[in-house]
Amino acid sequence: MAKHVAFIGLGVMGYPMAGYLARAGHTVRVYNRTFAKAEKWVAEYGGTAHETPADAASAADVVMACVGNDDDLRSVTLGQQGAFSTMRQGSVFIDHTTASANIARELYDIAKEQGFEFLDAPVSGGQAGAENGQLSVMAGGDEAVFSAVEPVISAYARSVLLMGGCGAGQMTKMVNQICIAGLIQGLAEGMHFAQKAGLDPKHVVGAISKGAAQSWQMENRYETMADNHYDFGFAVDWIRKDLDIALAEARRNGATLPVTALVDQFYADVQAMGGGRWDTSSLLARLQKHAD
Repeated sequence: MAKHVAFIGLGVMGYPMAGYLARAGHTVRVYNRTFAKAEKWVAEYGGTAHETPADAASAADVVMACVGNDDDLRSVTLGQQGAFSTMRQGSVFIDHTTASANIARELYDIAKEQGFEFLDAPVSGGQAGAENGQLSVMAGGDEAVFSAVEPVISAYARSVLLMGGCGAGQMTKMVNQICIAGLIQGLAEGMHFAQKAGLDPKHVVGAISKGAAQSWQMENRYETMADNHYDFGFAVDWIRKDLDIALAEARRNGATLPVTALVDQFYADVQAMGGGRWDTSSLLARLQKHAD
């Protein structure tokens, strides 16, 4: 059933996600900090552009956000111009930001007090997944609320799963980023070793990519890594933000993450090389620099 939906945040992820909602037949109201980008989206997909999150949310059954971090999320939800100031009784706010479990719990409680619902629902799949409508969504919140909005989220996702209560979605995304960090470092070391051994790294991956070493990172990043091409993809600055969230949560829950902490520092080295906006696969560039 078509819904009145608001989408807050039209970055590399939010722009195509909101587009899939419009294509699915929903009436979409959009807000972006740079209003010209909201106008551009409307010119492409229809709907309406709004100058504040409050305006965008005021007539919506479902409000979605995909912004940068905890502070950005607070700025678009709370306060006089925040979405929470105008959300209707019984409506649902779905947060697709990769943020802390703490802010998810904070906003969940506020939403309940004000008479509407909240789900934390970070996504995985990157820009390509958003553009192709193939994201994986991991949600935290109440089961009945999740069931009601799952068909809406499915407009841009291939997998939508409820992981548990409030905050469970964000903690699942932390697991995702922890695993990715180790995988990319392993791939970078393997390709670096192949290069030093005088092997063709692309040919090596062709030999091993269908066996036990296979991963999404290997399948999708080995060619660009071999070509030293990193000016695309999920930025180092972003993965460091995500790993900082995961490491902070680990300090609270007692988890031991030695590899994650080490790879986080390796990414700090990449930032120092000027690669803050490089793809996360640029860990290979760090190894090459240190080997020279």
